[in-house]
Amino acid sequence: MEFGRLITAMVTPFNEEGAIDWDETGQLIDYLIDEQKTDSIVVSGTTGESPTLTDGEKEELFRYAVKRANGRSKIIAGTGSNDTAHSIHLTKIAESCGVDGILLVVPYYNKPSQEGMYQHFKAIANATTLPVMLYNVPSRTVASMSTETTLRLAQIDNIVATKECASTDQVTQLVAGAPEGFYVYSGDDSAALPVLAVGGYGIVSVASHVIGAQMKQMIEAYLNGNVKEAAALHQQCFPVFKGLFELPHPVPNPVLVKAALQLRGLAVGGVRLPLVNATEQELAALRSLLGNS
Repeated sequence: MEFGRLITAMVTPFNEEGAIDWDETGQLIDYLIDEQKTDSIVVSGTTGESPTLTDGEKEELFRYAVKRANGRSKIIAGTGSNDTAHSIHLTKIAESCGVDGILLVVPYYNKPSQEGMYQHFKAIANATTLPVMLYNVPSRTVASMSTETTLRLAQIDNIVATKECASTDQVTQLVAGAPEGFYVYSGDDSAALPVLAVGGYGIVSVASHVIGAQMKQMIEAYLNGNVKEAAALHQQCFPVFKGLFELPHPVPNPVLVKAALQLRGLAVGGVRLPLVNATEQELAALRSLLGNS
């Protein structure tokens, strides 16, 4: 399974009552595909506020996204958790909904050993025929999957990719050791171009909600050998890459990207507790960043 170069980790739109807004979800999917040029969409990932979505909401979201995308974009379901049995349960639900693949995050909070991570991912992969993308994000999970564990998992037939947020050094090692057909993606927008430069395949992005078309142009420029153009586009995008997480101070994702979408006219709503919506100070900084006065 090849998920493309640009994958968007999609926010989950909510209405004023905090329930999923299905009309807005459909419009957002169309917008990401048609205007922001995304190749695949992750639904119910961390950016989609998966910790506060019920299993029932996740199932509805998987089914709705597959139907709305209608083959125009691949749909990747976030089914990972820190409970192996629950992840298998969610993965079977996702498979029944017709998704194209699943994203499995390193188990958080319980801090498994490298062998525990291996057995966790192996058990889920063995329970499905879907292609699996691993997700190593130590800033959120505390535990970090080693290069050796990832490459060991890459030998399992349906584990086909990883979203790596540890470091460019680790991406370099993964690319060097990966078997044919195993794709290494950056999970950090600001590392998208550096990761391509060391042999990575693409980006699983948050910023692509608002600058996806520019990011696609950057990726294509690099792949076509126009390195100077790609570097210039990276430099133009860089303030947004950083600003969606750190403007005017560190803000938890997806608070600012949801606010950015609202400034662009997409009524995706706010975030669910324990996250809180952007403050007036944060919104002012975001308007300045995006050129919205």
